[in-house]
Amino acid sequence: MVSYFLGLLIAAIALLLMYAIRILREYERAVVFFLGRFQAVKGPGLIIIIPIIQTMERVDLRTVVMDVPTQDVISRDNVSVKVNAVVYYRVIDPQSAIINVENYHEAVSQLSQTTLRSVLGKHELDEMLSERDKLNVDIQKILDEQTDAWGVKVTNVEIKHIDLDESMIRAIARQAEAERSRRAKVIHAEGEAQAAMKLTEAADELSKNSNAITLRYMQTLIDIAGEQNSTIVFPLPLDLIEPMIKKVAGEKS
Repeated sequence: MVSYFLGLLIAAIALLLMYAIRILREYERAVVFFLGRFQAVKGPGLIIIIPIIQTMERVDLRTVVMDVPTQDVISRDNVSVKVNAVVYYRVIDPQSAIINVENYHEAVSQLSQTTLRSVLGKHELDEMLSERDKLNVDIQKILDEQTDAWGVKVTNVEIKHIDLDESMIRAIARQAEAERSRRAKVIHAEGEAQAAMKLTEAADELSKNSNAITLRYMQTLIDIAGEQNSTIVFPLPLDLIEPMIKKVAGEKS
């Protein structure tokens, strides 16, 4: 009988030791409560928890990668889009993460969804597509300020996808095509203006010397002759043949 009770006692002590001795990994901390009151944050390594009198909550300090579910967002220019994102966060204050919020994982998830809709709803569609880095920073700052009281640090936010319906995609494609056409016409017009300016300058320089005009005329004839055309009709400037006409007229007289 004594051996039976002794065995029970040994088993009870073994169970108590199993419950009392806890081992925490390097990235874990234990928030310890003494009779329901916060006592200390312990770990990592081996810690002792007095059964019944003390309780503990494990907290993981590693960075959590949380996928924010797709949110329906209406932009400032009344375009409906579907947006999802990724939030990176970690616990920096285990005491606040356990005491100040019931479930910090769920709290960060819900806050991320509402903040994503709120921030993107203040911007037009073009800004969402072209200024994604700026929007990431804005969302990260807001989340970090809100989660500070929970002992959570939001380190980064990345918008993954901005999905549009087919009609909006076609409209954006037409807009992009019109923009490319506009730029091409502007570049062509600028080229024509520059060419006209250069031709005007060249004409001014040639007009200062009649011999220069004659040389340019002869060079043009040489270029055309090199193309092996069968028939060439080319105007003959009066300035070029005027000396010849005067010479012939002088001989007849």
